[in-house]
Amino acid sequence: MNAHAPEVSRLPAIAGGGNVMAIIPQTFEDTWRIARAVFVAGLAPEALVKGKDGDDAISAVAVSIMSGAELGLKPMVSLRSFTVINGKPALYGDGLINVVRQSGKVSYLRTGCDEVNGQLVGWCEAKRSDTGEDKRVEFSQSDAVRAGLWPTSATVRRKVWENNQQVWKDVPNDTPWARFPQRMLAWRAAGYCLRELFGDVLGGIRDEYEAREIADVEDMRDVTPPAVAENKPTPPKPPKPPAPPAAKTIEAEPQDKPVETAEFVLGDFLSEIETAMTSAKDEADLEEIWNDFDAPAVLETEGHSDMIEAAFSIKTRRLAQLSPLNGG
Repeated sequence: MNAHAPEVSRLPAIAGGGNVMAIIPQTFEDTWRIARAVFVAGLAPEALVKGKDGDDAISAVAVSIMSGAELGLKPMVSLRSFTVINGKPALYGDGLINVVRQSGKVSYLRTGCDEVNGQLVGWCEAKRSDTGEDKRVEFSQSDAVRAGLWPTSATVRRKVWENNQQVWKDVPNDTPWARFPQRMLAWRAAGYCLRELFGDVLGGIRDEYEAREIADVEDMRDVTPPAVAENKPTPPKPPKPPAPPAAKTIEAEPQDKPVETAEFVLGDFLSEIETAMTSAKDEADLEEIWNDFDAPAVLETEGHSDMIEAAFSIKTRRLAQLSPLNGG
């Protein structure tokens, strides 16, 4: 052996094969950690985190992951399938179909769009493998016109951001109905068909476009006060009741140090609830712990009302673990 030859490092051979497995969170803390990692890495869909930052953005990602988990979707698949509209999770059109297909309860599921007598007609037909029930739903161009969905002008009135505030403005009609009418008709038919036939699988989740249309209608309500809209004078405000007599103030004794209020951290609060509930021996213990935390009132007060459902999910999951059927 040449003494001057360089020593060759002995590296292990690269092995092939093996199965790729997704990381599935088992607790709220796990979900929060994954949501935080997704947000920090910049992988969160824009529709979820637009206009949000910090805990608000992470909460939106966490809600999307939890909503998908209830439908059998892995975390990253949930983020590709879900959006959050007005604080409510909704599935993209293809996500709705994907959830139903993965349920294992489908014999067949078909969608399409045909032209009938000069009108486009979207359709969806499906059959359940467990009950044998089948259904076909059609949503035509005429249906879309009656619902106010079909594009009739080159512009649409929409809220846009100008000078750091939202204002109503006419903008080019780039809505999905204007760009992809055939797909939208088929997806709308699928939304009605699958929610009726597979309601137990979808759990009331709507598709993105229907949820967005509902949100738009809610935004347009009471844009102008009725009195102004009808050119009627605004009725005078009732006189204010007399102020109650001023209460006598009792000066508090001076304290050595000012009382500091601890900052509310959403992730820590929900983790504390989950940790406390693990000590519950039965349903009565669980209910007592839930009442002590008063999660709905606390989350509402702290401006996190959109996470009340997440808190109830933690309670429901622990309650299921305590069930005799689960060996609790």
